[in-house]
Amino acid sequence: MPPPHTPALPVLGSRKPSHRERVADALRAALIAGELLPGEVYSAPGLAARFGVSATPVREALLDLAKEGLVDTVPNKGFRVTAVSEKQLDEYTHIRALIEIPTTAGIAATADPVALEALRPVAQEIVTSASAGDLIAYVEADLRFHLGLLALAGNDHLVDVVRDLRRRSRLYGLTALAEQGRLEASAEEHLEILDALLARDEEAVRAVMTRHLGHVRGLWARARPKADEDLGEGLSGRRLDGPSPRSSPAF
Repeated sequence: MPPPHTPALPVLGSRKPSHRERVADALRAALIAGELLPGEVYSAPGLAARFGVSATPVREALLDLAKEGLVDTVPNKGFRVTAVSEKQLDEYTHIRALIEIPTTAGIAATADPVALEALRPVAQEIVTSASAGDLIAYVEADLRFHLGLLALAGNDHLVDVVRDLRRRSRLYGLTALAEQGRLEASAEEHLEILDALLARDEEAVRAVMTRHLGHVRGLWARARPKADEDLGEGLSGRRLDGPSPRSSPAF
């Protein structure tokens, strides 16, 4: 079940996500963080064992990711993670900047302070995940936070576009930053964004968002994973049916 402190954000609605959807979200986060490596083939039973769940929801989730173009089906073997070029990543980030920066800055004048405060536990969850080095939880909370902010602008299609672009991002530098103890500083920018919004300071929001999104192709993208590396502790230590040794339960 979701952690009790997670607010009901407008973008997520009130429907409880299925187990298949929760597994798919975790797999997307692992792709973004580079814990599932481009070009590598993964089997549903193998991933299920690492996550501590049955193979069926993992296989169904991987089929969903295949429809999104995030993985390719390899007959009789499993699923290959789709590679993303540097040019594609630059283009995705450019589009995100054109959408996210002005939209987030714009809600400084209109957003309900209560709705903004409802996102503070999510912003704090990002910081906590960064401190614990839990990259999957970090990416999942980061997505909830930013989509929750954008939802306050009242444009559902815009939220869907950004959700898709964020799922296609690759933040291979997160592992190195977490190991160096530097990820928490970036994570705290989410609290800075929230405080600027609550202060109705549109220019401050714009400045922080510009710096924050700059990390996507800067600090967060600097280290690309080697194809012959294992998934690492971030995924192998993660379970979907109970606590991992590094963090609270995923769901």
